[in-house]
Amino acid sequence: MDKKICKAYENLDFLHSHEARPIRVLCELIEPGKKLQDQKVENTIVFFGSARSKSAKQADRILSDLKAKYPEESKQTKDQKALLRKAESQALLSKYYDQAEELAKKLSLWSYKKFPKDKRLHICSGGGPGMMEAANKGANEAGTKSVALGISLPFEQGVNEFATPELSFEFHYFFIRKFYFLYHAKTVIVFPGGFGTMDELFEVLTLIQTKKVSKDIKIYLFGKDFWEGLINFEHFVKWGVISPEDLNLFQIVDDVGSAYELITSDLQVKASDH
Repeated sequence: MDKKICKAYENLDFLHSHEARPIRVLCELIEPGKKLQDQKVENTIVFFGSARSKSAKQADRILSDLKAKYPEESKQTKDQKALLRKAESQALLSKYYDQAEELAKKLSLWSYKKFPKDKRLHICSGGGPGMMEAANKGANEAGTKSVALGISLPFEQGVNEFATPELSFEFHYFFIRKFYFLYHAKTVIVFPGGFGTMDELFEVLTLIQTKKVSKDIKIYLFGKDFWEGLINFEHFVKWGVISPEDLNLFQIVDDVGSAYELITSDLQVKASDH
């Protein structure tokens, strides 16, 4: 009796093996590019920011419920105090969720009215919750498509519900995901976030500074209170670890209106150059 021999590319045990890792990497590199090409996505506006943020309405409700449920501070347990501090931090951060949503909506509407289908700029996020969800939600409210470059993590949900399904991806390899964040990016907007957000920001800055990214990508840091309280960028210059002109690689913006005007003005100039 003839035994059916499995072809190598149909052998799942092999494809999931250590030896086949280069093949899996190539799959993650090639397949998203094909999908984006099929959907005529050539240009993106990338949103980075915290996965932990919630809308102001949701954050305020959580904080109010905890305050109503817990006893006065002197009688609270250690766990209750910790949960209250967390809820207070989320309430502080929540305004940026709402602003990310509003800005993504305005930019989506502008792009879809301004450019033909193959030239439109699509909102692109990391696909997760928080600021990423807000960006996809804003595009969804505008009735436009948006990209979600998700990553499989043990402590995070999958791609959020507001991203366009045919433009949603879940990567295993961080470095391939990073490639797609920048490959189509025309602008990067960085909202308050943690280690992951800082990683993305400084990687973009480094790639532009070292000329590894040759195209002109403008970086906007959204939220003056957060950024100026977090990083003293002038300190880099004082100690001579960056050049004064490196501070021109980014700009801090503090409200949706001014951010929208600056970003659309910059993108129109770029469009007229091509």
